Amino acid sequence: MEPTVTVAEPELRHFCHPDLPSIRQTLIDVHAEAQGDARDDEFNQKFPWFVDHWGGNPHFTCVIAYDGEEAVGFAYGAPALDGREWWREHVQPAPGKSRTFAYSELAVGTKWRKKGVAELLSRALLDRRDEDLAVLLVDVEHPRVQALYESWGFRKVGQRRPFADSPVYAVMLAELPLPA
Repeated sequence: MEPTVTVAEPELRHFCHPDLPSIRQTLIDVHAEAQGDARDDEFNQKFPWFVDHWGGNPHFTCVIAYDGEEAVGFAYGAPALDGREWWREHVQPAPGKSRTFAYSELAVGTKWRKKGVAELLSRALLDRRDEDLAVLLVDVEHPRVQALYESWGFRKVGQRRPFADSPVYAVMLAELPLPA
């Protein structure tokens, strides 16, 4: 019988817009490792552009999980601009609440999956928000990822292809704070 190995919970560190130069490569490296074979996909190769786009938002916020000094996962996003709640087109009637946090990206390294790190990162990112709602996109080819977000309180409200070369995504919305 093999011994049970207990993995310590990773340390979470919070970052914001001015920190982007010091964490940019970490995000790119963790994302590449987390994507595995899919990292060669043409759309995934645009990830550095997305890091710069989101990180360029003055209200960008990011949580990175570390095992010692090794980054093992991250979650980031930024508040949606007033009047730019694009997700509203998918909800009839749209909720009266409108302040929305756009949860842009979550990545967890392969050896840290199925250990609760994704939820730990997501809650650390979203529990600090004062927006009313959170919105995210999940590739429709990944129903288990969608189910994971649903287990945290998100619900699918539609589908969209935000870029001509991107996959089709499920649009998912949750009220904040997420249920315990």
